[in-house]
Amino acid sequence: MKLLLSIFFINSFLIPQIKFEEYFLDKTLRIDYFHTGNFETEYYSIDELIEEPFWGGSKINLLDKFNYGKYKITVYDSATNNLIYSRTYSTLFSEWQTTQEAKSTSRSFNETMTIPFPRRKVRVEFYSRNRKNEFIKNFEYNIDPQNYFIKKERTKEYNSFQVLNSGESSNKVDIVFLPEGYTQSEIDLFKEDCKKFVDYFFKSSPFIENKDKFNFWGVEAPSKESGTDFPGKGLWNRTLLNTQFYTFNTERYLMTTDDKSVRDVASNAPYDQIYILVNTSEYGGGAIYNYYSVCMNNNRFEEQVFVHEFGHGFASLADEYVTDDVSYQNFYELDIEPVDPNLTTLVDFNSKWKNLVDGDTPIPTPETKDYKNKAGAFEGAGYVPKGIYRPMLECTMRSSIANEFCVVCKKAIQDMIDFYTE
Repeated sequence: MKLLLSIFFINSFLIPQIKFEEYFLDKTLRIDYFHTGNFETEYYSIDELIEEPFWGGSKINLLDKFNYGKYKITVYDSATNNLIYSRTYSTLFSEWQTTQEAKSTSRSFNETMTIPFPRRKVRVEFYSRNRKNEFIKNFEYNIDPQNYFIKKERTKEYNSFQVLNSGESSNKVDIVFLPEGYTQSEIDLFKEDCKKFVDYFFKSSPFIENKDKFNFWGVEAPSKESGTDFPGKGLWNRTLLNTQFYTFNTERYLMTTDDKSVRDVASNAPYDQIYILVNTSEYGGGAIYNYYSVCMNNNRFEEQVFVHEFGHGFASLADEYVTDDVSYQNFYELDIEPVDPNLTTLVDFNSKWKNLVDGDTPIPTPETKDYKNKAGAFEGAGYVPKGIYRPMLECTMRSSIANEFCVVCKKAIQDMIDFYTE
């Protein structure tokens, strides 16, 4: 199996530059599926295929080069068996698998992946990581783009608007804001919030230096009621995207399991990243890599949470703080190197940021003033106090300060910006 995996990755990187126009049309094929399992098993089943009008992604970098995330999707041209598209990502299911509930029951999550709309028949393969962080194929599905069962109807069609226009979507990072818990009479508030959060965004580095590489969109999609759900308080509201606090029984974790509705609304604009703004003053948010990000709209910590969560969703940056206020159990294996760019167990430090560490800096690095502004390996990250190390003493992924990404996180973000905008 290891040999096959090695061949898989070697072949992926030896393939010449993919010509978008040869294999794809300038629109999206959305693959909706169910992800079912428990803490040790999983399987996939197809829900439906949907044609969407925009492709917001790169037309140059069609093959993922970062190897982040829990999952990977690969697309092969059926006629030639050429690898023509790939992406890595994570989902709520992967987090749920580490909870106590997953040890006693099975659950299904609806998930979605989008690919450029293929011109010809393709084979789509789904991979997930095993305990050693190796990608193992779990499922494959053959798709004929001429299949008349590919849905073309738009179930949630709304007006979209541009908050910031820097140019053609194919070489920009396109971020779409989705309103959650804004009624029709509050859509103007949503538009104001979009502008407010874009202003926050460009107060932080490295976004400040890359403003011309981003487009921001908004979708005018009202909810029937304001706010969101608070299951732990018995409060339920009729909202479009079905977000809720208390995700996995963590009060501040504000997410949604209704991925279909999220994608339905997002399809009204071209996008690379989805950001849900929730109309609430309660502290909360969340984000998952290449899945979606969530933030409250009216709280004194809104700027910090907004920027922090985007680090998760966009660049696969991990939390660097220590806490027991999460439902995860053994989220990171201490004898395996994490795939997140800003964490290490020192199992393979050479593959991380060792090249950014001064030769006279000890590893592990003591938390003293001598190393306050230096890169090293500081113990305590990924929710646990021992065995996992972060790059610097402080960072936006650890603290409540927005414009404080460490040198390692800045590089990861910059690399991702460059990938989308080449």
